[in-house]
Amino acid sequence: MVWLYLIAGFILLLIGGEVLVKGAVAVAGKFKVPPLIIGIVLVGFGTSVPELVTCIKAALDGAPDIAVGNVVGSNIANILLVAGTGALLIPVATPMAEFKRDGGAVAVATIAFVAVCLMLGEAGRFVGGVFLVMLMGYLYYAYSSARKETAGGAPEDMIEELEELETFMGRPITASKGLILTFGGIALTVFGAKYLVDGAIIIAENFGVSETVIGLTIVALGTSLPELATAVIAGVRGHSDVSLGNILGSNIYNILAIMGTTAIVQPLRIPPEIIQFDLWVMVGATVLLIVAAVNGMKIARWEGGVLLSGYFAYMYSLYLKVQAVPVPV
Repeated sequence: MVWLYLIAGFILLLIGGEVLVKGAVAVAGKFKVPPLIIGIVLVGFGTSVPELVTCIKAALDGAPDIAVGNVVGSNIANILLVAGTGALLIPVATPMAEFKRDGGAVAVATIAFVAVCLMLGEAGRFVGGVFLVMLMGYLYYAYSSARKETAGGAPEDMIEELEELETFMGRPITASKGLILTFGGIALTVFGAKYLVDGAIIIAENFGVSETVIGLTIVALGTSLPELATAVIAGVRGHSDVSLGNILGSNIYNILAIMGTTAIVQPLRIPPEIIQFDLWVMVGATVLLIVAAVNGMKIARWEGGVLLSGYFAYMYSLYLKVQAVPVPV
């Protein structure tokens, strides 16, 4: 049953996140919200809703280690697994203007998170508020810079993406249908998060595995599936720049939006094991991504192989950690 819980949770989160984004984008379009704002704010935040709901659910259920592990593990998976897989399919181009903006924001967010972990050891409501203010600052900067680069409009690729999102089963989405999809997507993600978190807690209790490890592996990998799917699709279609932008944006939202909002709802203790090891894996992965992206202005296939190998090595290290813990009788 526990595995059915996990599978049901993953499926509901994937469907719910997609439906929510489609509904919200359609409603925003009907109310004449500028496409640039929809693309930067709404789509980015909407695709992070599964992680957000999962983290809040875990924190409220008394499993903060799962919430923190989800954020750290998702960032590691996004870089090593998703970027690595995408680069193996096709070298990932580095659009310099966007990379300076988003790559810089990832670096600042990562440094801020590391400082909170080392100096405070917890993310309270004040820290959550600071993270959300930083997010607002990033979104304003992203909107302003993108508007200047496109002379006040939205890039053509963003327009095409939004046009695809404004259809459901091949038909345009009306405002009323958009509202139904929005609330339906929220409901699906809430139920998905419930099943996923409940299953993760049961696994941790039955197998003697720490909730932190469960958050870093099963939960993080599951909530990173949309990014992985996007990277594969982008690679197959030859739009490698979409893959990199999606990864950077997701990592920014994971720290600033998800950690920030969750900390306000329920203050979080940072697990010592994450501070000692996994935090530095996330930092190292971030540095590797930046170096690889700047080197030759693209992430080559061999660099993708290095990133992917790093993820397998990280998973193996967690496996060894689990093996060292005696299973309760």
